[in-house]
Amino acid sequence: MEKPAFTPRVFSGIKPSGGLTLGNYLGAIKRFVDMQGGEFETIYCVVDMHAVTVWQDPKDLQHATREVAAGYLASGIDPDTSILFNQSRVSAHAELGWLFNCVARVGWMNRMTQFKDKAGENAEGVSLGLYAYPALMAADILAYHATHVPVGDDQKQHVELTRDIANKFNHDYKVNFFPETTPVIEGPAMRVMNLRDGTKKMSKSGESDMERINMTDDADKIAKKFKKAKTDPDGIPETVEGLEGRPEARNLVNIYAALNDMSNEAVVAEYAGAGWGKFKPALADLAVEKLSPISTEMQRYMDDPAEIDRIMAKGAAKAKAISTPILDKTFDIMGFVR
Repeated sequence: MEKPAFTPRVFSGIKPSGGLTLGNYLGAIKRFVDMQGGEFETIYCVVDMHAVTVWQDPKDLQHATREVAAGYLASGIDPDTSILFNQSRVSAHAELGWLFNCVARVGWMNRMTQFKDKAGENAEGVSLGLYAYPALMAADILAYHATHVPVGDDQKQHVELTRDIANKFNHDYKVNFFPETTPVIEGPAMRVMNLRDGTKKMSKSGESDMERINMTDDADKIAKKFKKAKTDPDGIPETVEGLEGRPEARNLVNIYAALNDMSNEAVVAEYAGAGWGKFKPALADLAVEKLSPISTEMQRYMDDPAEIDRIMAKGAAKAKAISTPILDKTFDIMGFVR
């Protein structure tokens, strides 16, 4: 059976489960901005339905949803170029998510390492949604026949599951309806690490605010956190190989490279032999230059939540125009009478 030519289309989303960090910006949002206006149609989402796999205070969820949208907009996502909306406004996500629950196999879900990490020893006490959310993630992607998903390395497994679901659906119903989505993993700062422990990912829920750069931090906070970031006794090496076994050093070089659109090799060449007393202030100045305007613009949007809601509602209408025919055809293929 001849495979159809799918429109090159990107889908990705961020969960509103707390404040945005530098990790969200460098690992996701900056890349989303860079992919706009090129060879792909770009669809970016605030995946608020994923947030409620654990209990959320309703007011906190509303605030966090708008804050993620503000982060997208302040960073350069253009709602006239990309489609920007929050997931719960488009019912195709939930409807297709249920259908994919019936396509996906329990064994596939049992292999999802992120569920094991999040559930820990309390796997019997977590919500069914936390267990099954990879099927909803597949629906997020395939509701738009997205061909590419920019993800961090820790999310690659979910895109592989999306491909498994698409292939099983196509095989079971003898169609070539859903594409095999390709994960896009690139860039020197795919995983931004903790400023106090370079072996841990930068997290919204870390114990100390000094571990992370929040996208709402002002210039003074950004500079202070980088200047106090943990390092080691050695300075910048002559080659990137000299960063091996030095997680904090590698993390700061990664961040500098990503903020300045440079390779790690170029950063090391520029600062080879320099001590942290020179490098960390330079990194702090660069971060303030790049991030401070974003935090200011985010605050402007957060001061006008009605404008954020208007933009997301407009984006949801565009999202529905793509997803509704795909959902309807899925029901038709599966034999539903509607």
